[in-house]
Amino acid sequence: MLSYLAAALPHGVSAAARLVALQCALRMDSRMQVRLPVGILRSLRLSTPHPWQELEQARWLCVCTSPRPGEVMIELRDPALLGQSPSRPDRQRAADWALRAGHGARTAGESGLGHLLSIHVAAHSDPVTGRGQGEADRMARECGVEAQDLLGALARLAAIGVLKWWQVCPDTGDVQWSCTSQHANGGTNPDE
Repeated sequence: MLSYLAAALPHGVSAAARLVALQCALRMDSRMQVRLPVGILRSLRLSTPHPWQELEQARWLCVCTSPRPGEVMIELRDPALLGQSPSRPDRQRAADWALRAGHGARTAGESGLGHLLSIHVAAHSDPVTGRGQGEADRMARECGVEAQDLLGALARLAAIGVLKWWQVCPDTGDVQWSCTSQHANGGTNPDE
């Protein structure tokens, strides 16, 4: 889903807005509607209107008035999402996994980029060894940042203990990393 969102969302959409888009895409129903509890938004630190406004300006979603108190109702505007997503139960498990992978005790207080990169790293790491590898430009695109900002965010994840180490391979430009044992699979991998 991160790869799809990298292609579907405009280049300038922030990491915080991409976190909202990820949760919406994974939680949508067959009518492309999403009901997000306000508690999830608070835990993601996304209850501010800026990420929503970015996605509305990109014409990717529309925030609607919810008939239920304590939730936000969203209508997604990207019909291609229906063809990109696995079944709804699998998507809901993946949404819950992404919450755990991106929002552990170590990432508390981190920016939207820190949370999104934490999810990306967990999704692309071996659940047993915690090691992973990815193309730096692809990682940057999927997280909505420039390459130099990606390197700073990786350094921050290492500083707070999400990553044991990371490096950019001089020959290929790929990023390699090793997650700490608590973050290696972000809880329970959605593919299991």
